[in-house]
Amino acid sequence: MNITEISSLIAAGIVVGFINTLAGGGSIISLSLLMFFGLPAPVANGTNRVAIAIQNIAATSSFKYQKVLEWKKALLLSLPAIAGSVTGALIAVDIDEHTFEVAIGVIMLVMMFVVLFKPSKYIYGKAEVREKPYTWKIYITFFVIGIYGGFIHMGVGYFWLTAIVLGAGFDLVKANAVKVLIILAYAPFTIAVFLFNNQIRWDYGLVLATGSVIGALIASHMAVKKGVVFVKWVIVIVVILTSIQMFGIYDIKGMFTGFVN
Repeated sequence: MNITEISSLIAAGIVVGFINTLAGGGSIISLSLLMFFGLPAPVANGTNRVAIAIQNIAATSSFKYQKVLEWKKALLLSLPAIAGSVTGALIAVDIDEHTFEVAIGVIMLVMMFVVLFKPSKYIYGKAEVREKPYTWKIYITFFVIGIYGGFIHMGVGYFWLTAIVLGAGFDLVKANAVKVLIILAYAPFTIAVFLFNNQIRWDYGLVLATGSVIGALIASHMAVKKGVVFVKWVIVIVVILTSIQMFGIYDIKGMFTGFVN
């Protein structure tokens, strides 16, 4: 690795860590940059998991310190997510690069509609839902989202937030705290799958993680300080940007990778 690659990965990591902690979809930046540096898509996917894991250690610790993380409920919801993530990772390591990139495009389209569909319903959460025991439907939902998280991770934060707010009743700030713990819980299992299949570049992953930690710490503090409305608008902005990338209106990938030319 040269100094340009290192500085680019750290800078991108800060942006990715911020976006992923408050919303989701930041991995479109990190995956694009890793592939620009020559990593095959499956290796970029595995390498990205290293930064995700370390980023979520920082974010979880920050939310816990600020007393907005409900540990017991988060850990309970993590169990089906872990099972699903291993399944998704096993699918990802065997998929060919073209299919993988097509899947990214389709998933981005679905993600856009999920986030923009009546967003007011999942801003503040519902206390009556939060106090009820979790049903089998919740566990199945978290298992399915876990499959997606294990497969590619990009944009999974949107699905986690929707499920945590609508299914478990948390507001957006507490839902983000639960989200990062769930992702942290299954991260070691997905990393193990990619590592077993030799699809991780540790040098790139650890440098990217350096920036991601900075972004995650900034985002977690801002989420608690500024509240759910701030988080909502971060989500809206990220969805718009990722949609612009997907429909080819503007090349966000080129914007970030262009700095290294």
